[in-house]
Amino acid sequence: MFDYSARPELLKDRVILVTGAGRGIGAAAAKTYAAHGATVLLLGKTEANLTQVYDEIEAAGHPQPAVIPFNLETALPHQYDELAAMIETEFGHLDGLLHNASIIGPRTPIEQLSGENFMRVMQVNVNAMFMLTSTLLPLLKLSQDASVVFTSSSVGRKGRAYWGAYGVSKFATEGLMQTLADEVDTVAPVRSNSINPGATRTSMRAQAYPGENPLSNPTPEEIMPVYLYLMGPDSTGINGQAFNAQ
Repeated sequence: MFDYSARPELLKDRVILVTGAGRGIGAAAAKTYAAHGATVLLLGKTEANLTQVYDEIEAAGHPQPAVIPFNLETALPHQYDELAAMIETEFGHLDGLLHNASIIGPRTPIEQLSGENFMRVMQVNVNAMFMLTSTLLPLLKLSQDASVVFTSSSVGRKGRAYWGAYGVSKFATEGLMQTLADEVDTVAPVRSNSINPGATRTSMRAQAYPGENPLSNPTPEEIMPVYLYLMGPDSTGINGQAFNAQ
């Protein structure tokens, strides 16, 4: 496991947007960031899940989060602009962006992968991630120390059979992270890095490996050290790097 111990007030007064914040790793990251002082913007498509995370954060006495129902699969360009305008009006700037939302799509040979399924995975995992990044970058540049964290995968670093659309989308994720890192390096107080969570006890993992005993994998809460490290000031100056949570 990534070795890092965060101080309690690590993210005090920071505003951090988490995509896919309703469950799994996104929910764990949102609650962890809030517990360390951040105002967390919970973005996802299922409002009931986001509200549950909101309630847990508020019940714990952490800074009041915000619920942002937003469907990355169907969102149009003007909706990203409206999202950025809302964040600017309500919060003034953005200190962190965790790209966590992804879909896995069918695990099948490329020959049997339909164009429709390929494009759906790319829409959520790549196009939406690009739109959020480019639209929110001006707000991130208003921060004195901003961090963009991309969620990658081992299959986005070395191609493997039957991971088709998902694997390709994670290669694109690494590419976007590296491109952004090179662009902001020395010219803006923004850093860009990626995390490969590894095998984690989530519904997506169960979908990919139905025969696996989920108890053999760590919970999302157990892999949070690297998520805290990259979102907080201790990683200032770290840019363009690919991290493993485990």
